[in-house]
Amino acid sequence: MTVPVGATPDVHRVSIVIPVYKGEQTLPGLLDEIDPFTTEFTTADGHRAVVTEVILSHDNGPDQSDRVIREISVRLPYVKPVWLSRNFGQHAATLAGIASSGGDWVVTMDEDGQHDPAFIGSLLDTALRERAQVVYARPDNLPPHGFVRNTASKSAKRILESIFGGGNASAFNSFRLVIGDVARSVAAYSGNGVYLDVALGWIARPAVTSPVVLRDEGGRGSGYSYRSLMAHFLRMVLTSGTRGLRLVTVVGALFALTGLLFAIYVVVSRLTGDVDAEGWTSIMVLLSLGTGAILMALGIVAEYLGVAVNAALGKPSYLIVRDPESGPLGRRLPGTGDSTTP
Repeated sequence: MTVPVGATPDVHRVSIVIPVYKGEQTLPGLLDEIDPFTTEFTTADGHRAVVTEVILSHDNGPDQSDRVIREISVRLPYVKPVWLSRNFGQHAATLAGIASSGGDWVVTMDEDGQHDPAFIGSLLDTALRERAQVVYARPDNLPPHGFVRNTASKSAKRILESIFGGGNASAFNSFRLVIGDVARSVAAYSGNGVYLDVALGWIARPAVTSPVVLRDEGGRGSGYSYRSLMAHFLRMVLTSGTRGLRLVTVVGALFALTGLLFAIYVVVSRLTGDVDAEGWTSIMVLLSLGTGAILMALGIVAEYLGVAVNAALGKPSYLIVRDPESGPLGRRLPGTGDSTTP
């Protein structure tokens, strides 16, 4: 089909970015749902919009998503594959797709069908209504992840907001609409390990939310283990600012004050004869408290230094390469499968 690019300036051109890790089963259905929006449509508020491109950022998952992406891109000319050299993770794949986009607006969605493309119009209406550069989907129903994970996610975001200065962390969601210039700027300067939503908060006006309804994840489980989710949370903490370092300072001050009060207590007790001369117990308690505080401070400082070192070394968040099948790896002898040996 011929893809309209928006013949008049008042048509909002939308790029959809989908990081793909395990999308073999869900991508075809998701693209079928997106297809009607690649012709000009009118939102509930009367704005004219069109999806001009769907960028599938292949993150080298364990299934045959690459084959599905090739088939879809041949069938649908508005689909633009982006090939990463290896698995870099959802955030890096999303940044790679954003950097390759060209629309007035960028919508990021998951591959698993949890995000309904029918809500793109309402996200756009909210952005125009609120004059917002970033709009996050606000689920009206609980995400289909189970009670424990949903509770942990909500608690982690509240901790990030209240303690570590993570901005509007409770609104963070991978279903988001961002004005194109802001999205591509973030993709250009976000260093390795920088959390995308925190980076958006650095340069964009305060984000707003728009109600959506989440769906099941296409019959597949989450690709995130609890260990990876903990690493995800730690990245949010480390890139949200230096409030963590200030927290260490406060904790250190509390330990110092406690140590001083305890020392006064020990001295007074010694003078009044309530404590024997050996003092072994008090020394061990002080050493334990002091060592614990020092180690905790050094651990957090080391994490910050790790982020700084990665940025200074220029370690990339992602590397875009051409379709492996069109390069040397695709020049296999007939009948040899994946082997290049005759």
